[in-house]
Amino acid sequence: MRRLFSTFATGLPGVGLLVMRLVAGGVLVFRGVAGFTGALTIGPPPVLLAKIVLGLLLLAGLWTPVAGTLVAILEIGILIVQSEDPWIHVLLTTLGVSLALLGPGAWSLDARLFGWRRIDTRARRPPRPDR
Repeated sequence: MRRLFSTFATGLPGVGLLVMRLVAGGVLVFRGVAGFTGALTIGPPPVLLAKIVLGLLLLAGLWTPVAGTLVAILEIGILIVQSEDPWIHVLLTTLGVSLALLGPGAWSLDARLFGWRRIDTRARRPPRPDR
């Protein structure tokens, strides 16, 4: 993951990425669970399970580029097959592509696991014994 991003955005850009991840992940999990309960007719169980798993990955910020790409592919497939309510699929495709290209931000598991770490290279000398 580190090769994909030179830095993990902090400050307001990091907050923006966090909001994008939370919205996309929350909508995916909600729609996946609603599909299993029968409240929405979205697709077969494997599609619903994929929505839930990808939504949870985005919520946590884990493997964000991969999850964002898979969300975009899944939503484009649903958009082509299902003509009902196309704008939610367009929105989720856009969020998936954006997160895949921009990364997860500083407040994510990706940043904790794969982010740059500061290494102290100063040599420390042991205290000199009194003679």
